[in-house]
Amino acid sequence: MARSAPALSTFTAGEISPRLEGRVSISKYKEGLSDLTNMIVQPHGGVTRRPGTEFLGEVKNSSAQTRLIPFEFKTADTYVLEFGNLYMRVLRNGLQVLEGSAKTVSAITKANPGVLTSNSHGLSNGDEVFLSNTSAMTELKTRNYLVANVTTNTFTLTDLFGVAINTTGFTTYDSGVTLDKIYEIATPYLTADIPNLRFAQSADIMYLVHPSYQVRTLLRTDHNAWTLDAIYLGEPQTAKTITAATQASPGVLTISSHGFSNGDIVLIEAIVGMIELNDKYFKVANVTTNTFTLQDVDSNNINTSGFTAYSSGGTAKKINVSVPALFGTDNNPSVCTFFEQRLVFAATNNNPQTLFFSKSADYENFTIGSGADNDALIYTIASNKVNAIRYLSATRILIIGTSGGEYVLTTTNGGPVTATTTVIRKYSNYGCTNDEPVQVADLTLFIQRGGRKVREFKYTGEVDTGGYAAPDVTILAEHLTEGGLTAFAYQQEPESLIWALRADGTLLGLTYRREEEVVAWHKHVVGGSFGSGQAVVESIISLPTDSGEDELYMIVKRTINSQTKRYIELMKNFDFGSASTTAFFVDSGLSYSGSATGSITGLQHLEGQTVSILANGATHADKAVSSAGVTFDFDITSGAIGFGYTSQMQTLRLEAGSVDGTSQGKPKRIHAVTLRLDETVGIEVGPDANNLDRIFFRDSSMSMDTAVPLFTGDKEIEFPGGYDDDAKIFVRQTQPLPMTVLAIYPRLNTFDK
Repeated sequence: MARSAPALSTFTAGEISPRLEGRVSISKYKEGLSDLTNMIVQPHGGVTRRPGTEFLGEVKNSSAQTRLIPFEFKTADTYVLEFGNLYMRVLRNGLQVLEGSAKTVSAITKANPGVLTSNSHGLSNGDEVFLSNTSAMTELKTRNYLVANVTTNTFTLTDLFGVAINTTGFTTYDSGVTLDKIYEIATPYLTADIPNLRFAQSADIMYLVHPSYQVRTLLRTDHNAWTLDAIYLGEPQTAKTITAATQASPGVLTISSHGFSNGDIVLIEAIVGMIELNDKYFKVANVTTNTFTLQDVDSNNINTSGFTAYSSGGTAKKINVSVPALFGTDNNPSVCTFFEQRLVFAATNNNPQTLFFSKSADYENFTIGSGADNDALIYTIASNKVNAIRYLSATRILIIGTSGGEYVLTTTNGGPVTATTTVIRKYSNYGCTNDEPVQVADLTLFIQRGGRKVREFKYTGEVDTGGYAAPDVTILAEHLTEGGLTAFAYQQEPESLIWALRADGTLLGLTYRREEEVVAWHKHVVGGSFGSGQAVVESIISLPTDSGEDELYMIVKRTINSQTKRYIELMKNFDFGSASTTAFFVDSGLSYSGSATGSITGLQHLEGQTVSILANGATHADKAVSSAGVTFDFDITSGAIGFGYTSQMQTLRLEAGSVDGTSQGKPKRIHAVTLRLDETVGIEVGPDANNLDRIFFRDSSMSMDTAVPLFTGDKEIEFPGGYDDDAKIFVRQTQPLPMTVLAIYPRLNTFDK
């Protein structure tokens, strides 16, 4: 019998494949775990519990899949765009953006349903509104409602489950309630189109492409002022001066001897007064010598009746469409990016291997010209078979991912891209899925064709001497990607995390610090359930901030109160402070901080669900949400309430202590374990999930009515296991409290056979 005390002091290989459990001689075995769920590998070597998610709001239509797209005007001013069936909504700073035209409620009846009066409110049945309440009938909470039973001056409300608001038992209303609609704009994109939307952004303009739709620009002029317009990619001609514009259906514009023809494309600019026409492309119709009307991209007349009155000025520039291959059915690009001051489109249905480059610093001008260095250019990849372009990734070079391989665009002279110097070379033959890649520093990670492998396309030498490779970064954890991956998001701060969506809705994480050789996968099961299975994460994005941590947003699908609900949620900060009272380890949760209270309301999104509660920094008994609230067992001044989730880690079979060769396959008994912890309270340890002992952190010197302070240091545990050939260590946290494990130091006996 040999005694040993190995040090498990780094877990930077993350959860590794069962196929590697026999490879005890490799370094990654010593750094790996057999299970790592709802925990994140820190680049320093330890593992920490992932934060919970905060509930921000429900998508407009929970019955249909919805997607988030990031919009980064600047790091201090970022937006989450919610794209659903034929609409787009906006979130800013974690709040849904409102229209900015609040309606004042002058009266509310005490009835079932209660009737609200607001003269000439202009609302329609089904509108979603945010209600603010400052003084009276306080049972009406500040939250979202749906409008019903509309008349000119009155309406009723339902909650987001469709249940009418019964005000019969409410206090009498006096004043203080206002309502504003959730801001949204119309889009042409159907639910089935949304997964294939691609985008590229410059300042406050985003270009959106889809193979079934003309290229569009999304322009932001204020938090609640966004426009989505089709554009025409060509060279504008001399401007014609506008002298009049009527408010009519259709509106009539006057330009003396304009020379336009029906079907011409014009860009309207600089009108004073009827600003709704500015900076938009239109088709010309109903031409006379001095007048014409306008149509949209689908040849629908433009109704200017509700536009502001024309005052003066404005110009109309005819656009010469320079690249017919970028217009019309089967000629719409599928991918786009910016590269060297050019807007780049690629992969139309008719030309799947062709790239289209705009003129330099003139993003919407694709005129080829006579060969000047700043002219637009078209490049078709030559190959023996059709390799459709599926992504463009611009770093210091342009990486072109196709269905059959990976290409790099360079130039013959090392200078900027021009019509005469551009060269595209193929460097690997893996091919990719039709999913957006993710960039980390100067590397591009993409999903290989088939959906199971993630490869990093990286520079390994001189550009002109074959200097690119695409190694597999899932080789150690291939089991985690079973079913395929569908999306990426990169959270650069604080830990350099790549998040990936698995097809079944499981969220995967990858701690990725290539310079330190940290490539560690972990899986995350978000709290709650959908049907008889786990909650489903359907969309993820990351946005930068100036606060030290990037923000990860997601859409999560669950069954709530027998209905399918899709919620937008934000993963909370990793750095929650130094006290357990500010911890947030619940999902789809909300927090409370204020005067002492025995109950909490406003939990309508969790109606009928059993929730986990952190109360005054300590674990509270689970409660079921009823009538949008819960009652506590004691008064609280701070708390976090939401779905509970389990965080756990399990070591691989220990390889230590044998005198005669390996210890694998030999009986072992772990009799004690020391855990080195950082800011941790309330965990369990044992040989497996069914045999765990809880570690106690409260001692006799601590007051029973205060939270246990977070513990940093070593905890020694007598291990509850017996003799076992496997000898694994299992650590779990089920309470809404933090857990960080820096190292595990077991003491064991190994018996040589």
